[in-house]
Amino acid sequence: MNATPEKPAAAKKAVAKKAAAKRTAAAAEQAPAKKTAAGKTTPAKRATAKKTTAKKAAKTAAGKAPAKTAPARKPESRVAMVRRARRINRELAELYPYAHPELDFTNPFELLVATVLSAQTTDLRVNQTTPHLFAVCPTPEDMAAMPPEKLEELIRPTGFFRAKTKSLLGLSAALRDRFGGEVPGRLEDLVTLPGVGRKTANVVLGNAFGVPGITVDTHFGRLARRFGWTTAEDAEKVEADVAAIFPKSEWTMLSHRVVFHGRRVCHSRKPACGACAIAPLCPAYGEGETDPEKARKLLKYELGGQPGQRLKPPADYPGRPAPPMTPPVAAS
Repeated sequence: MNATPEKPAAAKKAVAKKAAAKRTAAAAEQAPAKKTAAGKTTPAKRATAKKTTAKKAAKTAAGKAPAKTAPARKPESRVAMVRRARRINRELAELYPYAHPELDFTNPFELLVATVLSAQTTDLRVNQTTPHLFAVCPTPEDMAAMPPEKLEELIRPTGFFRAKTKSLLGLSAALRDRFGGEVPGRLEDLVTLPGVGRKTANVVLGNAFGVPGITVDTHFGRLARRFGWTTAEDAEKVEADVAAIFPKSEWTMLSHRVVFHGRRVCHSRKPACGACAIAPLCPAYGEGETDPEKARKLLKYELGGQPGQRLKPPADYPGRPAPPMTPPVAAS
């Protein structure tokens, strides 16, 4: 009677002992995992951490690479730029020892009129137009007395002839009435004349009076920016920036050399970089054609074996004179 209840008790103890053993084993198995998880040292966790770190590093590198791994080229110092600019001027002087104003004239009045007419057209077209114009009205007094319609016909080939006629009649009358029929030799006087700005005044002063001046036309402004002498678009600002680089004695000839180069080699749309003598000094090299053979085909005027712009060029000009206009301009 006593044996029967003892068996269930023994069985219960055995089951309890077995269950405790299982719990202990399970706890033992789970303990390293928990500890590892607490310490974040599992291979999976380490791999995930590495991937996260790599992503962060890549993101950081993407945002900061230019500053750390590929720093921008050190800007050219002012001293270095001035030295390079003056060397360009010397190179241009060797390339164009015959550089000159490309408008035909024999006196300050003719140069003043020709320069006013040169706006929005070529010097060649002006030079083909002025011989007959100056034959009809050689002095300010003659031009001031010219009927507007007749003057318009005389200068029609240069374009914008109505506006130019107004300027020529106004400046001729001003020369007659305020300056005794003579072109003044001061910039502050020249710019008071109708149709005369700083560019025109500097052309006249530099080439008719020997007063140094920088002529900022479209060619000069374009090349000054390409050469890194200025970043300005405004003509007066370009003039001031370039004037601060070169000695005053160089201003007039520098203007001729730069304009010569702009018309012959460093064109607006397609510069002949591969045929440019100053390419090693130019920050803009590569904007145009770099193949030497193709670039040589882009050269103009005497460098390209073509006539120049003047009908009466200086004696040392190596190219051919431009042909007169055909048919000639006829007065009405």
